[in-house]
Amino acid sequence: MTALICGSFAYDTIMVFNDRFKNHILPDKVHILNVSFLVPQLRREFGGCAGNIAYNLQLLKGDPLPMGTVGSDFGPYQQWLEQTGISRRHIRLIDDTYTAQAFITTDMDANQITAFHPGAMNFAHENQVEDAKGVERGIVAPDGREGMIAHGQQFQAAGIPFIFDPGQGLPMFTGEELLKFSEQATWITLNDYEAQLLQKRTGLSTRQLAERVDALIITRGAEGSTIYTPGYRFEIPAAKTTAPTDPTGCGDAYRAGILYGLAHAMDWETTGRIASLLGAIKIEYHGTQNHSFELAEFWDRFKENFHYRP
Repeated sequence: MTALICGSFAYDTIMVFNDRFKNHILPDKVHILNVSFLVPQLRREFGGCAGNIAYNLQLLKGDPLPMGTVGSDFGPYQQWLEQTGISRRHIRLIDDTYTAQAFITTDMDANQITAFHPGAMNFAHENQVEDAKGVERGIVAPDGREGMIAHGQQFQAAGIPFIFDPGQGLPMFTGEELLKFSEQATWITLNDYEAQLLQKRTGLSTRQLAERVDALIITRGAEGSTIYTPGYRFEIPAAKTTAPTDPTGCGDAYRAGILYGLAHAMDWETTGRIASLLGAIKIEYHGTQNHSFELAEFWDRFKENFHYRP
């Protein structure tokens, strides 16, 4: 039940602003924006969409196979992957580049401002889906633009069903390119902001987008998520969380849950709830790969939240 996870590996430098951006950004002055945020808390974490999704799927004892490009500074991350047991055979080293770097500032309302250096991610197209054997499904997560386009085409050519997860990479694509992705993909995952942007870029409504795939999945943070399938709409509640700490990486955790449910042929109500719980567990920890659990603990918490066990 191997899932090929095409996406980025990155180092995340995460900073916390102990105030609210809205208190320091004047709406009528954004054309001359010049602001500085004091961030006394700073951490450097392992991240990137492929790394995060693979980590969460590994926690569920899934079979993640990440595919990405990294730079000459990848050594510490590589040791972490070895420690967690995640495959490295489709991670390509690009000499004379840095591994992608994200600099993320989060405020007290969980809003985020991110600066991103793509580095080795720009060479993602050098990886080929066909190089991975025994793949049953995949995901095209945020990565280099050329790589995302190539991997979508390659999944389709190989007859491998895949999730299109444009994430923060969505603005890189034209409406025509996004429509092409929606023709190639079996499923699409978005957050609520990305869903609105996709509709604007393509000119299609939520209903029209949902008709092009087997499922259109839209997450809404603490308000849960909605899964649209042809003729059906499933409202997925957010799982309970005791101490929301850091939203970075919650979307990747959610997508790992979707991959797990698909691999085990689960219904959408259960698949969405697994994804929701993974996101809730992640938000209780700083960083994107610092949470962990035993599988029995996960299913106990699932039953506590949703009153049944898959």
